[in-house]
Amino acid sequence: MEFCFLAERPEFKPLVATWYFEQWGALVPDAALSSFEDKLTEYLQTDAIPLIVLLMQDNVPIGAAQLRYHEMTIYPDKTHWLGGVYVAPHARGNKVASALVQKIEQLAASFGVRELHLQTEQQDGGLYKRLGWQAQERVNYRGVNVVVMCKRLPHS
Repeated sequence: MEFCFLAERPEFKPLVATWYFEQWGALVPDAALSSFEDKLTEYLQTDAIPLIVLLMQDNVPIGAAQLRYHEMTIYPDKTHWLGGVYVAPHARGNKVASALVQKIEQLAASFGVRELHLQTEQQDGGLYKRLGWQAQERVNYRGVNVVVMCKRLPHS
């Protein structure tokens, strides 16, 4: 398995958009697959935020994760976010999500980010808690109960 940026493999933008649409489209009013794909254009970077990292196996993506700004509008003071962590169903249970999260943490630290945030529907923090993330608050955001978590990053 190896990492790459979606910017380096833009031919996979439709696949990632499909993953995100199928996973989270129902939460977005008037969602369309095309709007998810259009939004990913903003993430076609390798050296600036926002960006998307892919984990590849046999030259095919098996997972994706985002480093982005201001995921939740109710927290304008929380700047940097890990989001869009998705693992293809056939690759789940193989530590793909853990690898993606750790890669985003490393990239964020390399950009000088000191604190990273995320939201998860997993009320006990699940994977993120195991990776050292701390629950900050439980909120209902856009009709979904989520836990907002935070992780302080090492200076790079």
